[in-house]
Amino acid sequence: MGNAIAHAGQPGCDHHALVDHLQCVAQLAAELLALGGDDDALPACGRLAGLWHDLGKYRDGFQRYILMVSEAHIEGKLPQGSDKSHSAAGALYAESWLQQQYGAPGLLIARLLQYVIAGHHAGLDDWRIDIGSLHGRLASADASRELDEALQAQPPAAVLAPSVALPSLKSLPLPLGTGVEEIPGRLALWTRMLFSALVDADFLDTEAFMNPGVATMRKCALPSMAELLRTFDAFMERKADSVKAAGLVDTEVNRRRAEVLACCRAKALGRPGTYTLTVPTGGGKTLSGLAFALTHAVQNKLRRVVMVIPYTSIIEQTAEVFRDVFAALGPEVVERVVLEHHSNVAEPDAANETTSSRLACENWDAPLVVTTSVQLFESLFARKTSRCRKLHRLRGSVIVIDEAQLLPVRFLQPVVDVLRLLVRDHGATVVLCTATQPVLAEARAFGGRGLRGYPPGEVTAIIDHEAALYDALRRVRVNLPSDLHSPQPWEVTAQAMARHDAVLAIVGRRADARTLYEALSRDLKDGAGAMAGRSLWHLSALMCPQHRSEVIADIKHALAERRDALARGAPAVPVRVVATNLVEAGVDLDFPVVFRAIAGLDSIAQAAGRCNREGRLAQGEVHVFVPPKAPPPGLLRQAAQACKLVWESPDDDGDTDPLSLERVSRYFRRLYGDAQSLDEADICKLLQVEVDRQDKALSMCFRSAAERFRMIDNEDAATVIVRYRSARCRDDIDALIGLLARDGPSRWLMRKLQRYAVTVYRYDLQRLLDCGDVREQLPGLYVQTESDVFYDPTLGVLLGGAPGDPAAFVI
Repeated sequence: MGNAIAHAGQPGCDHHALVDHLQCVAQLAAELLALGGDDDALPACGRLAGLWHDLGKYRDGFQRYILMVSEAHIEGKLPQGSDKSHSAAGALYAESWLQQQYGAPGLLIARLLQYVIAGHHAGLDDWRIDIGSLHGRLASADASRELDEALQAQPPAAVLAPSVALPSLKSLPLPLGTGVEEIPGRLALWTRMLFSALVDADFLDTEAFMNPGVATMRKCALPSMAELLRTFDAFMERKADSVKAAGLVDTEVNRRRAEVLACCRAKALGRPGTYTLTVPTGGGKTLSGLAFALTHAVQNKLRRVVMVIPYTSIIEQTAEVFRDVFAALGPEVVERVVLEHHSNVAEPDAANETTSSRLACENWDAPLVVTTSVQLFESLFARKTSRCRKLHRLRGSVIVIDEAQLLPVRFLQPVVDVLRLLVRDHGATVVLCTATQPVLAEARAFGGRGLRGYPPGEVTAIIDHEAALYDALRRVRVNLPSDLHSPQPWEVTAQAMARHDAVLAIVGRRADARTLYEALSRDLKDGAGAMAGRSLWHLSALMCPQHRSEVIADIKHALAERRDALARGAPAVPVRVVATNLVEAGVDLDFPVVFRAIAGLDSIAQAAGRCNREGRLAQGEVHVFVPPKAPPPGLLRQAAQACKLVWESPDDDGDTDPLSLERVSRYFRRLYGDAQSLDEADICKLLQVEVDRQDKALSMCFRSAAERFRMIDNEDAATVIVRYRSARCRDDIDALIGLLARDGPSRWLMRKLQRYAVTVYRYDLQRLLDCGDVREQLPGLYVQTESDVFYDPTLGVLLGGAPGDPAAFVI
């Protein structure tokens, strides 16, 4: 069928020729996967997948349907129950043609292509031999009929008989020798990369036809990594000049920051691999880490830098720092250079997918991506097109894992495995960046229990003398309670805070932050009257990112004014803050006194980094206290218990520093050792592949692994877009919500709405729906109505107490 179409054009316009679509997707998928290695089989497999992914569209019935329905290219069901699937044909054809041409090796490669071709709309599936599996689907009569009808249409030879050399099986990560993978999930990640490139190429070519204006914008030249490095160097020179002008060059903190920066620039000249950047909080690791990443990318011709942040609460702040770094390039360029991507805004599922929602999905086509650990790791184990589309962008990239101590313990084994595989098979460099470096070395106990981690020699430390750096940057004294098991009432903590004019308290729950804030507010009103209103702030993830950013800016401004007043000998306004742990990473607050509710040792070290951060005092004071309620069951409670045990252990060799590097190492060994499992969902087992030499099956369970790998249980949490308004908002939130209702999702709109998103529990959501405070705007995405009692200008979303904090990480 020489005139077959892939997509229908607007009335009076040409249609999108199917043969052109297949050939463009094939070429683009191969280009997206190319790293330049002669033994890389991914580009060749990407070309084949692209040629055959829409083979089923050649069917006469499907061609008629394309002209009838604008969403025809999205799989589902036709009216009257006619099956409109078009992806099974290509999957079956791959098996038939490759086996006929190349025998058993061709069949093995066809098995991999079948996962990605059959799933390029609905997602990667399990192979298992049962009903509902990929094997069952391809063995069905419907699938055979789809292929037969497509071939009857006589697709061109360029599609059916491509001149693509079959990759050598030795170039694929197949466990051909032992039959078992050395690192479980190796072939699964390889297949997911192939899937990612196919999906992205399909989306991009569809976009080029349906929305040529956006496609043209994508083709605009972006600065090279070398130009970004030059811009960064110029920024750092200006920053050094300002420090010199302020007479701060010779402070201990700034001298050590300069040393860290120098180490990062020197070690960046090394080969791609796994690196650790272990720097005390306040040691300048954010900009130094960027210096390493940019220099390393230029040195090794890597494509992009991906900065991975643990909390949604600080991703926008880190992105803003990077925008400042590259501001000299101009606002329009910076907007495309720095991509801030997290997923507070729900992604469509297959049942609710539309053309606009498909094209709105991010593919990380930017030189500098700032994302979250949940977005990264859930994507690396995902099956949906919307989540997997960007994964191929990780190939040949520098991936900086900030606050690496927060790698999820219950998924630690598959996470460590996938990080090692990104380096080994996909040309990436991974940097584990933190003040409290987790112990990720190989640690196998009797019976095989323990971590299959990094073997000796696989990880390079960027800082050569970590202990000396920590000694030089020790700026606080940590005061522990006399009894680590006796809770302290909130009123007592509030009274202790009220005795300090500048103090920060960090607690573990959003509900705790509100309780302590209210207790301190009452105490201050009793003693200071109206002064309390402008000297006390609250920060939690019940406030949207825009709100949090403004409050943090206010706090920084108040701290700076206080320091100036004290320097002049003038009266200083008190600055008191109650916050959740969202301030423990990426927020450079500097208080003389910090209170921290008992938590994991790494969290307490992060809290200490907000105390005497710039070394202006001889010594800051950190007070650890036991709150009225224990942390919620699970990791938070395990971490607090491990911290107590390390502090109470007599095996300290006279170490008096509660936050010493040795104590940190012992803490992580205990935390990981006491964990019930480092792979509690059996992700490694689900993704482990064994080659069945009889029928050449490569059985992997993509669907099951994706359903089980949930750093946050999405079923228990929901996203609400709030109508936060202030004089400093750059956006009209009411107008944005109106656009969403009128036009549906688009990439730029969803990015803007992220700044007004708050995560709430489902049972809280139902109450809000019943009260009319929110409504469901899109499937899984809710917006605040015109209700004026739902969002408090100080506390954010008004909810009852919640057992835990689903917004501690971004969904």
